[in-house]
Amino acid sequence: MLPLALYLRTRYNLNPKFLSDSLVIIPTYNEKENIEKIIEVVFALPKAFDILVVDDGSPDGTAAIVKRLQQKYPDALHILERSGKLGLGTAYIAGFHWGLARDYDYFIEMDADFSHNPKDLERLYQACLDGADVAVGSRYVRGGRVENWPRDRIMLSYGASLYVRMITWMPVKDPTAGFVCYKRKVLEKINFDKIRFIGYAFQIEMKFASRRLGFKIAEVPITFTDRVEGDSKMSKNIIREAILGVMEMKWRSFFSNYVE
Repeated sequence: MLPLALYLRTRYNLNPKFLSDSLVIIPTYNEKENIEKIIEVVFALPKAFDILVVDDGSPDGTAAIVKRLQQKYPDALHILERSGKLGLGTAYIAGFHWGLARDYDYFIEMDADFSHNPKDLERLYQACLDGADVAVGSRYVRGGRVENWPRDRIMLSYGASLYVRMITWMPVKDPTAGFVCYKRKVLEKINFDKIRFIGYAFQIEMKFASRRLGFKIAEVPITFTDRVEGDSKMSKNIIREAILGVMEMKWRSFFSNYVE
């Protein structure tokens, strides 16, 4: 069965830039250096993607930049403003709920800082068209790589991936990846109240939940590039959540699922 937007474009011979079946969710906090540039790059792609910026009360004026650009892209650019820093996971969940209330068939998580190349959006989308339920932009499959990271950061990230795979038994080589495309049916089935993590470990738990519910996960090789502008949101608390939380998540999975 064709996604709704793709069916309408095919049935009525609409311009592919006219109607999008895909929502790119970009959480932001103080991203004024990057947000306008990344929005323009996404909208310049051959395939149409709508964008939802979930801004956590950025004091640097990120939301104002998005609102100005909405005059240029009134039907494709959207913003969801929140009162403060409430966590990456809750930002994405808010974005999922917003998109599920509309007619999107594909939901893509992406950072605002160009660590994820917008040109790879089409490759993640295609992987889902080709049969994956969840497409992960992966640094650690053949063809994937990391640029501009110091050696200790690479070792920490790769070590975290090995640790997660060992504890969860997930056959995903980059379980901490944050560049992910979900089919609508995946998000409709997951009970978001069961997702406990709100930091970067949220990415691990979403993949874990998807696999536990029987969905197919595919990894697409990408080049991850460290941010050039703006400040990293990584902290010791985020790392601690990931290390300790993964064991708790695995333990909980023996007694409950992500549906009820």
